[in-house]
Amino acid sequence: MKLENALKLLREVPDFPRPGVVFRDLTPVLADPDALRAVVDALQDDIHPDTQVVAAIESRGFLLGAPLGYGWRYGVVPLRKPGKLPSVADREPYELEYGTAELELPSEAIRPGQHVVIVDDVLATGGTAEAACTLVERAGAIVTGVSVVLEITALGGRERLAGRNVSALLAV
Repeated sequence: MKLENALKLLREVPDFPRPGVVFRDLTPVLADPDALRAVVDALQDDIHPDTQVVAAIESRGFLLGAPLGYGWRYGVVPLRKPGKLPSVADREPYELEYGTAELELPSEAIRPGQHVVIVDDVLATGGTAEAACTLVERAGAIVTGVSVVLEITALGGRERLAGRNVSALLAV
């Protein structure tokens, strides 16, 4: 399946999780094996060749990070919401377009000097990706880029990540 056809499967859900927010649902893409393969392959095309680890943001980032890690032999590290990890190395708060949240980095998951790509489904305000970059860099690793399926340009996330290599398969 061509990437453009895979991305046509993205679904918009109005007023979720709050009134006025349009949720971009990747579920139909993930449910279609050819669409999933097209998206994962396209994400890989933009990942820096020195990358060793995928830092996948909870939760939809996990669904993209795992096949990237398996297919191209990267380690995969989950960046989790609070209370999900038995041992936490670091945590970072951030703001969303509809609230606040926190990400946690598991202990002993990322080593100093490793080259890490941040992976998620959507780049909106950039708060989540910025928090992920902060956690990875405080662990002593090097962020090689931020890769997402969809960028919502009106929310300015790319500007918040200025100076970083940001790639999105689709910008709306």
